[in-house]
Amino acid sequence: MGTYNLPRNVKGEGRILFIFSSKALIYSAIGAASGLVFYLIFNILGLSLVGLIIIVALGLLGFLIGTFKMPDSTNFEITRKTGGENIDDVIKRAIKFKMQKNKIYVYKEIKEEDTKDGE
Repeated sequence: MGTYNLPRNVKGEGRILFIFSSKALIYSAIGAASGLVFYLIFNILGLSLVGLIIIVALGLLGFLIGTFKMPDSTNFEITRKTGGENIDDVIKRAIKFKMQKNKIYVYKEIKEEDTKDGE
């Protein structure tokens, strides 16, 4: 028997350090950098361990946002509508929606029904 390659959707994402795609590495760095602000604040208060925990937690949150997709489930409204999409794309769309002050534009098509006399 021969081996066959299965097609998969990679979209040009190369892996760095085996688990990090370039997008996940950028999101992890942004999360860790925002945690650095909390570390500096907690370091002044003498709680540097708490600051380090926050850096790791925000870095991990950035990694999760950059790597995983929304689950495809019918239990919740948000997962029913966005199931299978990247989490960062969903967050970007939500921020864009809030920036537009929750405006929704609905386009309605009016179909003309053909009426025949005698039927």
